[in-house]
Amino acid sequence: MRMYISKIALAALLLAFSFTMLNCQSNAAHKSDDNASEENMEAKTDTVNLIIKTTYGNIGLELWRNIAPKTVDNFVKLSSEGFYNKTYFHRVIPDFMIQGGDPNTKDSDRSNDGMGGPGYQFEDECYTMGEPATGNVSDEDTAMLVWTKIIIPYMQSSQNPQSEIFDIVKAVQEKQSPDPIYGKTVEWYQDRTGYKQPLHSQILKANVLYSYICMANSGPNTNGSQFFIVTKQPGTPWLDGKHTVFGKVTSGMDVVHKIEKLPRDSRDNPNPGSEAFINSIEIIK
Repeated sequence: MRMYISKIALAALLLAFSFTMLNCQSNAAHKSDDNASEENMEAKTDTVNLIIKTTYGNIGLELWRNIAPKTVDNFVKLSSEGFYNKTYFHRVIPDFMIQGGDPNTKDSDRSNDGMGGPGYQFEDECYTMGEPATGNVSDEDTAMLVWTKIIIPYMQSSQNPQSEIFDIVKAVQEKQSPDPIYGKTVEWYQDRTGYKQPLHSQILKANVLYSYICMANSGPNTNGSQFFIVTKQPGTPWLDGKHTVFGKVTSGMDVVHKIEKLPRDSRDNPNPGSEAFINSIEIIK
């Protein structure tokens, strides 16, 4: 048996569910992500050490190839080629970050600073794929995975949702809890909704924390050469999962703090004559 629901009612219902479940989902995700991040941070078995030599002093870096292999290899390659030499940190924001790596900053034309790159782009390395969920839905993480990956897309795309699914959605709203999702199997939800692919979770590799070096981008999978170092403590959680984290500062955070406080214009570009230039990057390994 199927139950008809108008698009207006469905939209209102889903909106209510989204707000209702936001805290549950956020708490579950952060719990899982934080644990995964801590474990990965402690497992830095494949590291590369570098020194960024700037006009304000040296910044020591430890890069994590096991966290972001493509990103680290790209940064090391560009550094060894002298790509970053004579560029400057073109975006400086106190209590947030310093950003550099744009080859456009090598000339005197400031109008295109922040728009340059190496001539190619590559994908993010923010998440790793978890094991596929199967069997009974008996924990909050699996319930939220079923909710976000199966139930919500199904309800959004179906004008005549299955009555059993519809009843579960109503119960979630009434109880303001994911508990009604429990007690059935992942396969049961897949069968009722026509969800064919394996139900994988995404595990955040690393949070964007103080002193971490991350790739700057203009959207998903648009990494090139630009990077930023976080100066906000303890970090910038609103950027988690949006930027690839690939290492941290091991020495010279005092230099980073000097750079973030440089006088700047309305675009957060350092004033002419005060720029922090990268003279060279030494790879220590």
